[in-house]
Amino acid sequence: MRITHLFLSNFRNYKNQTIEFDSDIISLCGKNAQGKTNLIEAIFFACIGKSFRTNKEKQLIRWGEEFSKIILFANNEVRTKKIEVIIFNNQKKIVKLDGIPIKRIGDVLGEVPIVFFSPDELKLVKESPDERRKFMNIHISQTNKKYFYLLSRYEKILDNRNKLLKTTKDFNVLKENIQIWDKALASTGIKIIKERENFIKDIQPFASKAHEYISGGEKLSLIYKTCEVDDEQQFLKKLSKSLEKDFKLGYTTCGPHRDDIDIYVNEEEVKSFGSQGQQRTVALSLKLAELEIMKNVTGEYPILILDDVFSELDETRRKKLIKFTSRCQTFITTTDENLCEGKIVRVEDGKAN
Repeated sequence: MRITHLFLSNFRNYKNQTIEFDSDIISLCGKNAQGKTNLIEAIFFACIGKSFRTNKEKQLIRWGEEFSKIILFANNEVRTKKIEVIIFNNQKKIVKLDGIPIKRIGDVLGEVPIVFFSPDELKLVKESPDERRKFMNIHISQTNKKYFYLLSRYEKILDNRNKLLKTTKDFNVLKENIQIWDKALASTGIKIIKERENFIKDIQPFASKAHEYISGGEKLSLIYKTCEVDDEQQFLKKLSKSLEKDFKLGYTTCGPHRDDIDIYVNEEEVKSFGSQGQQRTVALSLKLAELEIMKNVTGEYPILILDDVFSELDETRRKKLIKFTSRCQTFITTTDENLCEGKIVRVEDGKAN
């Protein structure tokens, strides 16, 4: 898949801009605060349906304007995709796929698959389990739209169960009323767990290979941590066993909403004992492994975005990274023209040329 054109209107600091991308490697070069990250944010938003920088979509609208628009064109050997997004100040955003309005943002996921990496992605390795669950969710949702809707359903069920835990004062009354939510949570949750188990199983060999290549021989291993249930009935038993604890705490302590990934380098947990360089290499290796999994599932490589990554890598690792990613269209942002690869697009004051 290749992005061929991007049109922006009133997006961040872009007034009106049309950019043609006719290269496999595109370097967006310019000083800080000129619009490089805004441009890749627009690409990400069109492909994923949300920003990687903010949950407040109104912030994407240029100051003083009423709306913001993104139009993205991408193609491969057999098809062309057009994604159009209009964000308003005072009404719900409009998303169109190939000219047809879509009601659910999940319908756009995977149409133009994308992998994003920036120095901020160190959070994937060193911060809370939320980051690692988000990593799994974004990837799986792009290759399996049913998974996205499973997540949405699970979150609604979980919210209802937690409300019941918080508002019910009598434990016996709780036991009678919570069974309907337990059954729904177990039915949906076990499907999410199975998808994540398969994802970790699939990504392990690719991540290990990428990490060994970039690091020069260090061994990477991943362990998926969940509530240790094999089927819906085991899940129900876990929920029943933890009910008294959940009642006291006021929230559900068992389920895929508490999953995590343990990450080891040379058999040491990298979150606690890895250097920042090791953590960065692990995060990058996981993202590169995504490329290969998406290729296996969809038959084509996704778009890769590297936001200000080269400044964090030495020359040897930069060269290895470019060689590794040469199979997919890659967008690189940098302030240093000496670090540019492929075609250079210069960005200055909300204009890309």
